[in-house]
Formats: sequence, C-alpha cells, structure tokens
Amino acid sequence: MPLHVTDYRWSQTDSTIHLSVPLKGATVRKVDIVSTEEYLKVHFPPFLFEAFLFEPVDDDRSTARIGNGVAVFTLPKKTCKVWERLMITTDDKETKKEIRERALLKQQQKLSAESKQKGEKQQAEKKYALETMMKLEKEERDIIEKMKEAEREKTTAELAAWQLRQKQKAEEAQQKQNHQIQQAGSTDIPGNRLTDIVKNKQDHRNSKTKKIQPQLPPPRRSGNIAVTFTPRVFPTALRESLVPEEEEWLKKQAEARRAVSAEVEELQDLSEEERNHDWLKQKGDKCFTNGDYVGAVNAYSLGIRLNGKIPALYSNRAACHLKLRNLHKAIEDSSKALDLLTPAVPANSAARVRASIRRGSAFCRLQLYAEGLQDYEAALKIDPHNEALQEDAQIIRDILQGSAG
Repeated sequence: MPLHVTDYRWSQTDSTIHLSVPLKGATVRKVDIVSTEEYLKVHFPPFLFEAFLFEPVDDDRSTARIGNGVAVFTLPKKTCKVWERLMITTDDKETKKEIRERALLKQQQKLSAESKQKGEKQQAEKKYALETMMKLEKEERDIIEKMKEAEREKTTAELAAWQLRQKQKAEEAQQKQNHQIQQAGSTDIPGNRLTDIVKNKQDHRNSKTKKIQPQLPPPRRSGNIAVTFTPRVFPTALRESLVPEEEEWLKKQAEARRAVSAEVEELQDLSEEERNHDWLKQKGDKCFTNGDYVGAVNAYSLGIRLNGKIPALYSNRAACHLKLRNLHKAIEDSSKALDLLTPAVPANSAARVRASIRRGSAFCRLQLYAEGLQDYEAALKIDPHNEALQEDAQIIRDILQGSAG
C-alpha cells in the first residue's frame, strides 16, 4: 500500500496554481506523473501524491519541473478566481475512483493521439521525400530526352547535308558526261557510228570489270564459341597496380557489413520511438535538464548510432561530458560537431558558437589555455557583441599573461 504525501505546499494567484511536492530522495526516472484538468498524481514508490482539484485547470498549458528533490507544478486556471482550497473535500471513494479512471482514460487518449500524430507526420515526410525524388528523376529524364532529341536533329541535318552533296556530285558527273557526248557529236562521225563507239567502250569496261572480280569462297560452317569470364566484384577491368587497394576496400566493406548486421540485431529489440533520433534527442535534452547526465549521454549515443550526421547530438553529448568531467570526450564530440557544421552559414552560427565554447571550456579545464582561447575567439568572431564571451576570453588572456610573467 503506498504512503500518501501530505507535506506538500501550494500557493495561488487569480489565474495560476503553484504546487510543490517533495520527492523524498526519489530519482527522476522513478517519478510517474499523470495530470488532467481535474486530477493530478505523482507516484514515486513507495510514496503517492493525489490531488482531486477544486476547479478545472488548463492541462495543455500546465508545466512540471523536477530537480533538487522536489517536483514543482504550474497549473493555469480555466477561470480567473481565487480557490477556497486546493482539493475537493469529499470522502466518497466512488467519486474519487470515477475521477481517477476518467483521468487515466484521458491520459491514454492523449498519448495515443500524440503517437498517431507523430506517425502521420513521419508518413507525410516520407511522402514528401518520395514526391521530391520522383520529381527530380522526371526532370533528369526530361533533360536526357532533350539531349537525345538535339542529337537526333543534328544527325538528321548532317545526313541531309551529305545526301545533298552526293546529289550535287552525281549531277556534276552527269553534266560532265553529257558535255563529253556533245563534244564527240560535233565531229563528222555519223550518228549510228557514234552510238556504236560509246556502246563498245561500255562493253569493254564491263568485260574488264568481270575479269578483275575475284571468285568468292564458299560460306563457312556455323558453330558456337564458348567464352568464360573471371568473376569480379568491380565493374572495371582488373589492373595489377590497383590490386592492393581493391583488396583493402573489399576488406573494409566486409567489416562494415558485419558491423551493420550486428547493430541491426541490437536495434531490433528497441521500440519504434527509440529508433527515432529526434525522439532520442528530446529525451536526452530532458535528462540533461533534470540533471541525469549519464542518461542524456546514453540517449545521444543511441541517436548517433541511428544517424551520425546530426551535429546537435555530438554538441549536446559534449555538454554532458563536461558535466561528468570527461574532458577528452567533450573535446572529441565538439570537434565532430564543428566538422559537421561546415560550411559556415548564418543558419548554423548559434550551433557553431555553442560547440566552440564547449570545446574551449574542456581545453581550459585541462589547463590548455592557448587552445581554449582560440575556440573562444572563434566564437567571438561569430557573436562579437556577446558580453559574457568577452569576459571569459579576457579571463583566459589574463591567465596566459600571468603564467608567461
């Protein structure tokens, strides 16, 4: 049977209820909160706090913060007036049971709606990506068709020009032959005699052509030639000079496939939400806000395994390592985030400032003040009007000048 918490504190204004519940040493992970318009439950075994609220509150704008061994709730009222008390005074168990069941049902419906909305959003994103890809492929096909059409038109024009040249040559040859016949006809040879001479010349050329034409050999017998090829992974021909490089590449690909298959087997046990890097980032941010830095590192690390191209995961994990004093890991994650934040554009300027400050802080804690000053000055180039950055950079300069003196 749970122990009911009675040493809570609350205050109110005309529009808001402020409630503080002591957690009695419970960690953030063990706290279960259910909140609706008329019911609030905070369960951290073996303790339980239940509040059957005096008036309905706006659950959509309600907030809860957990830290320093206490849970603080801000509950906006639906009607602006002063409450006589925090909870209803009835001792009717059936009424309380009905309110409790109604609250749990609303909580389940809310979670189901959020899950459905998230699934619809993911489906819409996939549909948009597919439509964009199909559009790009269609544009690429249109470009290729235009190139083919231009090449066909060019070839047709060249063929027409060649046919025109051949026709002109044939006309010139015919004109030349007619001219020769006209010159021969201007002599005193009778017409029949001239025709016989031309015919004799043509017969002489035809007989000469027949004598020169060689005898063609008989056709060969048909048959099949078997051709075999050496099996090869690469589509290009084998070059002996590249054999070591190809073997090294194949070795790396095999290792990568083994690593991916092992990782896929590990990720099969995860839920659908735990396979979403955006959900993991939000979970890591919440753990960091609640002071659970180890849990935040685990969430960010799983998100990086799912998608290692998101700079915010590395930068946020660097902040967790700073809190845990894993300074070398903080430097490594900050450097990876800065590598992913290239090229430098206005859209990622704030992220580059955060990553530079986190790496600079890690260097300074390792007493590498010169390297830390470089990162702080890089952040100042992006945000030169930041007074806090200017003060920190001046402190590091004073430390370097004092050590040099």
